[in-house]
Formats: sequence, C-alpha cells, structure tokens
Amino acid sequence: MDTMANETYYVSYFIDELYQNGLTDVVITPGSRSTPLSMLFTDHPSIEEWIHFDERSAAFFALGIAKTTQRPVALVCTSGTAAANYYPAIVEAYYSRVPLLVLTADRPNELRDNGAPQAIDQIKMYGDYVKHYHDMALPSADEQLLQYSRRQASRAYTIANAARKGPVHYNFPFRDPLTPDLERPNLWGESESPYIASIGGYEGITQEDVRQVVGQVQELSRGLIVCGELTSDDEARAVLSLARQWQIPVLADVLSRLRQIGDEDPLVITTYDALLKHESFQHKMAPDFVIRFGSMPVSKPYFQWMAKVQPSVHFVVDEQAGYRDHSNVPSTMIYSCIELLIESLTAYSIDQDQAWVELWQSIDQQAKHQLKELASDSLTEGSVAHVLSQSVNDQQVIFVGSSMPIRDMDTFFLPEAKQVTVLANRGANGIDGVVSSALGAAAAGEDVTLLIGDLSFLHDYTTLLMAKKHNLRLRIVVINNNGGGIFNFLPQYQYDRHFEAVFGTPFDAPIGDMVKTLGMTYHFVESNEALGTILQQPISDLEVAEVQTERETNYAWHQQLKSMIASILKGDSHVRDSRK
Repeated sequence: MDTMANETYYVSYFIDELYQNGLTDVVITPGSRSTPLSMLFTDHPSIEEWIHFDERSAAFFALGIAKTTQRPVALVCTSGTAAANYYPAIVEAYYSRVPLLVLTADRPNELRDNGAPQAIDQIKMYGDYVKHYHDMALPSADEQLLQYSRRQASRAYTIANAARKGPVHYNFPFRDPLTPDLERPNLWGESESPYIASIGGYEGITQEDVRQVVGQVQELSRGLIVCGELTSDDEARAVLSLARQWQIPVLADVLSRLRQIGDEDPLVITTYDALLKHESFQHKMAPDFVIRFGSMPVSKPYFQWMAKVQPSVHFVVDEQAGYRDHSNVPSTMIYSCIELLIESLTAYSIDQDQAWVELWQSIDQQAKHQLKELASDSLTEGSVAHVLSQSVNDQQVIFVGSSMPIRDMDTFFLPEAKQVTVLANRGANGIDGVVSSALGAAAAGEDVTLLIGDLSFLHDYTTLLMAKKHNLRLRIVVINNNGGGIFNFLPQYQYDRHFEAVFGTPFDAPIGDMVKTLGMTYHFVESNEALGTILQQPISDLEVAEVQTERETNYAWHQQLKSMIASILKGDSHVRDSRK
C-alpha cells in the first residue's frame, strides 16, 4: 500500500509540537482528506481523541472541553462542507474567548476551483471570527519544512491560548497518498519542549494608573462592583476581596462564580435583575460609579439601567485590549489582568455611604425570601433553577442553555455555602450545540448537570449517540414548554395571528420516547421535591429529567413575581427616601 513515507513526519511533528505546548485533547470527525491528521492524532500516545460523526456538534463538544479547562482543544475535519459546519461553534468561541485549534484538511491547489469533489474555497473561510489563519504548505520531508511544521504548531497553540483566547484556523492541503506510515522510526521526533516558547501576554497598568483610578472614585460615596462572566475561581475571589476591602455591593451575574463560591457574603447581590425591572428602584438606587469585571451581565434590566442612569464614572476591566460594552455609557476601559489590578486597588481604602450599602443588602435579602417562597410553591421553570441552586452537590458544574434557562438561572439561582460553577455559551447566545458543549465539560472530568429547553435539546439530540460511544456521564434537565418560551416575554406575544406558528413553534417532541430509545435513564418530574431528590444523587451515567411546563402559565408566574417585588419596594420607606 502506498503511504506518505517520510512526508509523514511533516504531520507527526506538527501534532507532537501541539502536545509539547500543552495539547491533551483532539476532536475528530471522519473523512478521507483528513486521513493524515486523523490517524496520527489517534496514534499519538499522549493525546486523547474524541470521535464524532457530526462536525457542528463536534465543534461545540471541543468548545465545551476548552471552556472548562481554559486550554486549547484541536478539531480535525475533512475538506468541503465539513469545515463549514464548524462555523457556529467558531463564532461562539470567538465571542466567548475560548481557545480552539481548527485544523481543516483541503485539496491541493491543482484540485481547487475546478469542480473537484469535496473542494470548496477554504481560504480564510471563517473570516474575522478567528484570531489567526494560516494555509499550510504541502507535506514534505525537507528538513526546513519539518522545522516549519513545528514552528507553525507552536505558533497556533500560542495564539489561541494568549490573552483574549480564541480560535485559530490552520488549513492543510494534502495530495494522495493520504495514509501516513505509522511504522516510521522516531515518529514524534526528539522534542521535549515547545519549538517556540512564550512568556507573558496579559496587559497591566502602572501604579500611577492605579492611583488615577482610585482618585476618580475616592470622592464618590455610592459605588458598585458589577461582575459578568469570569473564567476562574481565582478571579471571582479577587473581586470579592475588593468588595470586602472597599465595603461596596457586588451585583453578581449567575456566570460570575460569586453566587456559590464556598461561602455566602451579604455584599454579593443576586436579585438585582428582579429589582431593576421597577423604574422607581432604578432611579433611587442609581450609583455614582461602577467597576465592571467580565463580560456584560445576562440581565437586560441591568443593561437598560446603565444606559438610563449613566454613572459619573464607569470602568470596564478587560484582560486585553477589546470592547465588551454595548450600553453606550461613557466609559474608561482598564486593560489589565483582573487579579493583578485588584491586588493594587486593595492597597487603598475608600469611604462609602454605608446606609446605601445596607439598603442594597436589606432589599436583596427581602427579595431572596420572596423568590424562595414563590419558587417553593409549585413546579415551574423558575422553580427548577431554584431547586438546582439548593440541590446540586458541591464541586459540580451546571451548564445552562440560552433563552429562558439562563434568565431563570440569573433570577432564581441563589447563594448557598458550597462551590458550584455555572457555565454557558454566552458569546453568541445561540441555542445550538449546547448539549455537545455540556458533554465537553463532562469529558474534561467534571460532574455536569445541563439545564436546557426543549427546542435547544432537539437541536443537539443526536450528539447523545457520541456520548454513549465514549461512556460520558451527564445529567440533563429538559424544561419542555413545547416551544420557544422566551417569546412570551417579547413584543411579538401581542400579535396572536402568527405567534404560535412563527414564534411559539410547538413540535410536540416525545422526549421520553426519544431518550428511552437510546437506552438512557429517563425521569418524568412532577414536583420540586422529586427533582431535588434526583439532583442530589451522584451522576453515574447519561440521564434525562423532563419537566413539562406551560408557556402561558410561566408568563403569568413571572408577572406574579414582579408584583411581589413591587410590594417589597413600595413597603420599604428607605427605598422611597434613598435619594432625598
């Protein structure tokens, strides 16, 4: 059989160089043109391969591993539309700053743009959604090209893993024969360290800059820390240390890692989304300054509030030059590693209006009490998120779908004295590929519970076959309201004529039958107590718990919640008088 002979080293050195830089996982989809990459990745003794039949789901699976570990994961596919199916996950990875190494096989130049099968234009096919693109040279056993191969692999890994992490795309043209020679001596070469090493890469600010930041807020008495999605517990603990040092409230998004970080702190305000839906509260609790860490929070009322009140000083902290603020508030961008910046800031003290701080804490406590009371009353979408906050075991991960699940989690996932990490694909906020991403988190070694809606579950249902193949463990809680529940909260809901067909989109999916067909454990959940019992059990296999709800009932339930919060605010004289 013809093989690539010594040209095999060109590909094997590239793969080994990724390993030398830190790569541990590759996700492969079957194909012919990608044979050199697929076979050699699978043969490498220190890289774990995951095989999937669907490129779209495979890319989201890789994204889930990379999001959880914060390390690059490689993706391998054949030429043609296979590569195009990576696109949604690459967009998500770009906006959510997740490192992916996208390795697409391609036809050589003589088979491009002339009708050859499975040949499309793959040159820079992902446009600006990758940090870097490179079209590799054809494989060669020439010593200079072998060095080039290692150099490019080091470069790919470094760029993907640098500050503002993200995807890179390397396109590999291959000529026949495509089969590598796995029996070549010393297949992986002699390297024991990266061909190109790198040090540093994060922005930092000077002590003079730190004094300037402190100087802008020292005379302002109503400060807030706002925390969106963070990527590590160390960042979350640093933010909490600053709040404690300065004694100012932290509005903590559900993805901030601050809600269940191991202990409870009254400075961590979690009900602000429910509170900020009331204009009187928005006006009377307007801050003088805001320091925001991480991405923009999930809460739409918070976004609208910032655009309306426009605090005197608005800082947005980002680890590297970028722009993640769509509120149009006049802002100062601080480009710095979060932990290093906070280490400098905590050397200073500022005076805050403690009555205002205590008011935030008091109203938050009252609102949490009402949320718990309402969520304990009956089984509905919000109560599922609350049961998760109470019942999921310590050290677990909750992966959350977009649309209503993430919003219900933002409202009802309340603090507990345990450590639970909440993850979601909030770069592009899509409902596609969520099951695959949660499975990626499970493949990274975490105990994962996925909260997802029925339409998002249907989008990615077939990836469960891949999960069974690899014996992955995942608990999926599916909220089945037979359609798109979020649209009941949008203006389209007022137009009955086409609402159900175009926006409600009921498909009457037999989720129980679909799950049982795959031989998975299935639970039909009818009460909060039953769900809590399921969630407290160890995750030992693939299982699905279905909670059936009605969109109309859920909408009415949220309106009841809004009225309850309004009663709290109306009855608290401190809120009424806070701006006098």
